[in-house]
Amino acid sequence: MDLASLTLLVDIIDAGNLSQAARKLKMTRANVSYHLKQLEKSVGVQLVRRTTRRVEPTEVGLRLYAHGRSIQNEMQAARETITTLGQGLQGRVGLSVPSGYGEMVMSDWLIEFKRQYPGIVLDVLFENRADNLRDEVDISIRVMPEPPPALVARELGSVRYLACASRGFAQQHGLPTGLEQLRTTPLITSGVVGQQLRLRAYRGDERHEVMLEPTLISEHFPFLRQGILAGLGLGLVPDYVVMDAIESGEVLTTLDDYRLSIFGTRMYLLYMPNRHQTRAVRTCIEFLLDKARTKIDHRQDSLVPL
Repeated sequence: MDLASLTLLVDIIDAGNLSQAARKLKMTRANVSYHLKQLEKSVGVQLVRRTTRRVEPTEVGLRLYAHGRSIQNEMQAARETITTLGQGLQGRVGLSVPSGYGEMVMSDWLIEFKRQYPGIVLDVLFENRADNLRDEVDISIRVMPEPPPALVARELGSVRYLACASRGFAQQHGLPTGLEQLRTTPLITSGVVGQQLRLRAYRGDERHEVMLEPTLISEHFPFLRQGILAGLGLGLVPDYVVMDAIESGEVLTTLDDYRLSIFGTRMYLLYMPNRHQTRAVRTCIEFLLDKARTKIDHRQDSLVPL
């Protein structure tokens, strides 16, 4: 067993299947399969269980994977030390951020980070995928009820959903005062393809669920904001989407005694526990955590009843 074979095993297990590993390694699937069989033959035991879609490590495979990952991380750290010797902070950081929060809140943070660290390449994806981190993504920001147990999760704060509408809509149609009225109110909110939308509402010890049938749906929160301001319906959106319009009186809120949730109420910064973090990635993580803490402190200081 050599280092190349051990590295191949790590890449296969990280990828989750042979085809994905082959694409990453720029090899054919047959070639990857052949080298895996040769490695298993050399150690005399099965290292992964193959199914039609995935590979799962055996107990021995998982132990070898841990050794291989540790060696890979040390090699990457050594290369980073050599390439950055005598230079400013350099490297690449792959970020996956939610389309709405990323554009409306985090864009300013990332521009500030880039100005502060011009030698770091930022590769930013604005998307709402909820799957595990991919090879090109070092850090993922996601709103969810609970973070995946296989990932390291650093909490960035709470997400507060509001029921809100333009002043013009409120004057013309009125605002709902009960959850059941949402069934007959034109709604503006985000959705997930192929899933029925469900609003969870909490008040004290009460927990309610309302199935929603929005008339305007999009993953792009700036567009939803435009729809709310245009008086097209009642928005069910995170507070950061309309907070400035609420403060100016352009948008009004209702159902304020409920705590509302559609996709979860917590935001997390996620990363792989066993993937080597370069100085650039570590610096970006701490920068984002600090920005989130500052935002939470400012929010608590300025929070007033709506």
